[in-house]
Amino acid sequence: MLLAIDCGNTNTVFSIWNGTEFLCTLRTSTHHARTADAYFTWYSTLVKHYDIQAEITDVIISSTVPRVVFNLRVFADRFFGCRPLVVGKPDCLLPHAPRVDEGTQVGPDRLVNTAAGFDRHGGDLIVVDFGTATTFDVVAADGAYIGGVIAPGVNLSLEALHMAAAALPHVDISNPQQVIGTNTVACIQSGIFWGYVGLVREICTRIKGERDRPMKIVATGGLAPLFQQSADLFDALEEDLTMHGLTVIHKYNKDNS
Repeated sequence: MLLAIDCGNTNTVFSIWNGTEFLCTLRTSTHHARTADAYFTWYSTLVKHYDIQAEITDVIISSTVPRVVFNLRVFADRFFGCRPLVVGKPDCLLPHAPRVDEGTQVGPDRLVNTAAGFDRHGGDLIVVDFGTATTFDVVAADGAYIGGVIAPGVNLSLEALHMAAAALPHVDISNPQQVIGTNTVACIQSGIFWGYVGLVREICTRIKGERDRPMKIVATGGLAPLFQQSADLFDALEEDLTMHGLTVIHKYNKDNS
């Protein structure tokens, strides 16, 4: 079985794939000092809780935090006896090579989302990922990543507002009942929510204008459903898009090894 690991700036997600479906998904906070032994203690405890009898034969890793990759490599080698594929490394093949400026390193998460989006929806695609950053990945008709946009994430913007303005409280993002807030919390929630609705809509409109063709918009990330329910911004929601992309890339490497 395949263990797919997606390490983001905030959380690290482990999913076990049996070739047909994900048997379970485990989540922990990202911490660069966590050792291979600590990963295994956490992982094995939760797998027992889910009562999964899974023999891991392969591991694939996507990480936007380079400092954690070494310990994840050791984790895979020590406890599963395999050398993991690491997205973005030369020995990890991609279904479609990105077409960007020479010397540009594309984030592994964006490569994975591109592979997943193309596999499920075809090309001429915009993938919007609500993570620590809000990213827009543009996928060409042939499945290649050809560039995108990076904006501050929703929660990052809320945290920055709270940290920079001492008088403003920390609030949770929600869909406000009306645009005009009648108290401080409502004002902040309205500004963040409708501000990001405007940001997503405008950026997607401009991407479509530059590409001069119809494009499908696919969203992923924890806050995507909140924005979709209220603003109808996306053509599709994919909660497991990144994990699916890891299985696509793993299969491509197996088929071409």
